[in-house]
Amino acid sequence: MANHSNKFINPKILAKIKDLPLLAKTVVEGFMAGQNQSLRRGAGLEFSQYRSYQPGDDLRQLDWKMFARSDRYYIREAEVDTNITVRFILDGSASIGHEDENGISKIDYARFLVASLAYLATTQGDAVGLYVLHENQLINLTPRSDNMHLQRFWHQLTEIKPEGKFPDTQAAANLFADRRQKELTVFLTDLYEQEAEITELLYQLGAQRHELQLFHLISRNELNFSFSGTLTFEDLETGQTMQVSTAEQRKVYLQRQQEWLESTERNMRNRQIAYDRFVTDEPLDKALRTFLQKRLLL
Repeated sequence: MANHSNKFINPKILAKIKDLPLLAKTVVEGFMAGQNQSLRRGAGLEFSQYRSYQPGDDLRQLDWKMFARSDRYYIREAEVDTNITVRFILDGSASIGHEDENGISKIDYARFLVASLAYLATTQGDAVGLYVLHENQLINLTPRSDNMHLQRFWHQLTEIKPEGKFPDTQAAANLFADRRQKELTVFLTDLYEQEAEITELLYQLGAQRHELQLFHLISRNELNFSFSGTLTFEDLETGQTMQVSTAEQRKVYLQRQQEWLESTERNMRNRQIAYDRFVTDEPLDKALRTFLQKRLLL
């Protein structure tokens, strides 16, 4: 079953599906086919179970039909309304356009993830919103839960073109407006920053006392430094170039990267920000499972 479902969530295969709604449905349904759980549908209170009446129970919860049939008092217990707001914040700066050796860019992978997670959340009755951070613009799609909104969500996601630098905190001010009582924020970024601007924004969002989940995107060639020869690297956001002898720099690069990754994860967790790293050649099941686990805790 695992091998059967993995073919639906492999990013290289998904890249061949050009229709984002179809891709999202394929991913979620393929994933759920391998899980021993079902999607919750609809909003409001859902029936859980009956139990015998105990003195002090709220009489409004008495089930009179059960009393008529059994001549005994039963309390009809129900689960509380579990619907929440899920906000997806996507780094739209130029570095997100970086491609791995398999041709999958970080923005491709982010689209696959966000489209699928939004579909999964909507099927559970959650409201979903999309916020894309560009250098001089914040694209804002206010959270809603209906199907027409989901179509607009997918269209907006398709139109994203990575460009420029990550904006400063002032440009991202709208992220702090209209916060809901029960909310999960999923922030997708490669954490490529000039002066800690992404880190500072994450810390500010984390201080809002809402659940914040950081999806750190990294490509396999960045992670392994799988380059050879003397190459010229260009910074996608500043245009600066640097000539590098890959054989000489590989050991130093990998050591510093590992230190940075460990430090980043530690700092985020210390701020109560849930941190998860995703390599862009990995199947999407880890992200879907991570999202569901966090979602079910709210």
